[in-house]
Amino acid sequence: MSTTEIFLIAMLIIFAIPYLVWRLGKTEYYAPLVVVQIIAGIVLGPGVLGAIFPEYYRFVFTEDVVQSLNGIAWWAVMIFVWIAGIELDLSAAWKHRKETAITAGLALGSPLAMGCTAALILVAQPGWMGEAAVPWQFVLGVGMACAVTALPILILFMEKLAILRQPIGQRILRYASLDDIAIWGVLALILMDWTRIGRQAGFLVAFALAAYLFRILMRRIPEEDRWYAGLIWLALCGLGADWCGLHFMVGAFLSGAIMDSHWFNQRQMDQLRHHVLLVVMPVFFLSTGLRTNWTMGGEAVFIAAGLLLVASVAGKLLGTHLAGRILKWEAGEASLIGWLLQTKALIMIIFANVLLDKHIITSETFTALLLMAVASTMLTVPVVAPMLARLRALLARTA
Repeated sequence: MSTTEIFLIAMLIIFAIPYLVWRLGKTEYYAPLVVVQIIAGIVLGPGVLGAIFPEYYRFVFTEDVVQSLNGIAWWAVMIFVWIAGIELDLSAAWKHRKETAITAGLALGSPLAMGCTAALILVAQPGWMGEAAVPWQFVLGVGMACAVTALPILILFMEKLAILRQPIGQRILRYASLDDIAIWGVLALILMDWTRIGRQAGFLVAFALAAYLFRILMRRIPEEDRWYAGLIWLALCGLGADWCGLHFMVGAFLSGAIMDSHWFNQRQMDQLRHHVLLVVMPVFFLSTGLRTNWTMGGEAVFIAAGLLLVASVAGKLLGTHLAGRILKWEAGEASLIGWLLQTKALIMIIFANVLLDKHIITSETFTALLLMAVASTMLTVPVVAPMLARLRALLARTA
């Protein structure tokens, strides 16, 4: 068969299998389609189905097909991160800066500390730290992976729970948005290459100047042209960041973060996010699954994933409960906010992909982080839905 035909077989597998499992299995309550797609990516990868049916794996996922899928996945996830950057609302965070800073700081710092502690346990064992990493990069990278909140998935979940446009939903978005900036800042620090410090400093200076001019341009052109200009800007920033030694995902986030969401129609932005998730992100989930590795032994990977999950969930809940005590929240409020903020899914998987690309972590660590992200995300709605039923009065609280 030709490469084109095999590529289309791979696309058929990518879209058909997760959808059928999700629809026929009626998994929406505990595993939305996006989570099923992530799990399917793991199962269809070399560590599970590829190990059971190696001939299937070698036939479908040839080098040419994988290269084609990776190209689609890169662009898909760049657009997704770009949208996340655009939707950051720092004005609302500034308006409630004291409450937002306390909550976001504790909700990030506590799981970061617990995640770094878990990483210290892993780094003492062979096979977890990548060949290009020094211990502080590995520890900080894994710790931050435990602290991440998946802002786009959080939005989807709060829409599902009918609290996105409610006051408490907007508060949670403020906390997650502030943490999102910290996450990408820490990633840039981890990836800082002192042999390329001149290039990286040059990129940041050039980016600041270009961003200033780009913002002037965007205010002067009609809205329909802003979409094209934004995508050109995205590709340019991704190229610049990758050229200087940072990852193209850092450039993708920066390209969106300096843009204002009110430049675009909110309904069209929501539709774009939905369509990216529908049309191209499943390819990213499959390509992510192809990178999983169980050679260290499934038991060790699952134990590491469990350790990281405990650090992630317990750390996030500890942070929000500390914030609740300081800010005198109502009973149950801290748990509700903590469980929503511990949602991992996409952003953590993107973050872990970058660490793997740069050889900060190994494939085994990546697999453990991926399993942790899936478990974290699957816990969210089943835990939060009954909690919300008991705490409806919280929806009226503003800040």
